[in-house]
Amino acid sequence: MRALLLMLAVLVVGGAGAHPLAPALLSLHQTAPDRFEVLWRSSLVRTPGAALAPQWPTGCAAERREASAIDDDAAWVEHWALHCPAGIEGRRIGVDGLARAGINVILRIQPLHGAAQQVLLDAARSAYVIAPSGAATPVFTHYLALGVEHLLLGPDHLLFVLGLMLLVRGLRAQVWTLTAFTLGHSITLSLAALGLVRASPVLTELAIAASILWLATAILRRGQAPARRPWIMAVLFGLLHGLGFAGALAQTGLPLDEIPQALVAFNLGIEVGQLAVVALVLGAVAVLRRARVRPGVWMAARPLTAYVIGSAAAYWCWERSAVIWL
Repeated sequence: MRALLLMLAVLVVGGAGAHPLAPALLSLHQTAPDRFEVLWRSSLVRTPGAALAPQWPTGCAAERREASAIDDDAAWVEHWALHCPAGIEGRRIGVDGLARAGINVILRIQPLHGAAQQVLLDAARSAYVIAPSGAATPVFTHYLALGVEHLLLGPDHLLFVLGLMLLVRGLRAQVWTLTAFTLGHSITLSLAALGLVRASPVLTELAIAASILWLATAILRRGQAPARRPWIMAVLFGLLHGLGFAGALAQTGLPLDEIPQALVAFNLGIEVGQLAVVALVLGAVAVLRRARVRPGVWMAARPLTAYVIGSAAAYWCWERSAVIWL
């Protein structure tokens, strides 16, 4: 288990950067067959020199009507009028600068009739070919996939889950601890998404990185004193991580007539992502148990894993602190 968690931690840290601070939102609301009202919202806290700009579909003319800073100057909002005589179906829309900015963009397209289309743009996929209005994914399926994607694409949350598995002894205790973590983040995620709780995205992400750093030190101390009542710690940190999960969900523009369904689906998606990670670890452990491994390797795996997790968390703490002051 220790050796496997070490390998997974290295892969997670080496394969991706920290979870994006705050996703941007590009929302198109169709008001006539050839006209759209556009909302473009992005955080003012981002990597210095990284500018983002929407790239409109070919044949569309855009006119900016209003621009202002909101949320105590933490976000920049622009309103556009988009005129597309030939329509937008089958055409590409995207955002320039994602590779440099290191954040995600939630693209939402609401047609005159039918369900909205919603996709996540990132450095690997900075544009999207707009599908016909009748091809939109159902709300539950869409938010379920969004929850899974948000968990699996967030290496900080993944390292926290891996750290919990390493901190707690026994499968039963691990299940209860992860369940407590799920309960915690489900509470604050729902409250924040509904607008009942508000927190600074930048400070929240910094606190999440600090929680992972604390977890890494707890893993190293476990040999001296086994973790007692780890589910309490998991619930408390789950409340914090829920605010981070809500950063993506709050930007999506929850469907007003299907908010409960969207929240349940998003929470289930996060849980499915967690269970997939746990199943992968436990399945691989079953295979490795049949291999002959020297006892010294197992003994060294725990501190090495803790140092990998702690080093990544320390870097994220520095990076997210630096963003605040730059």
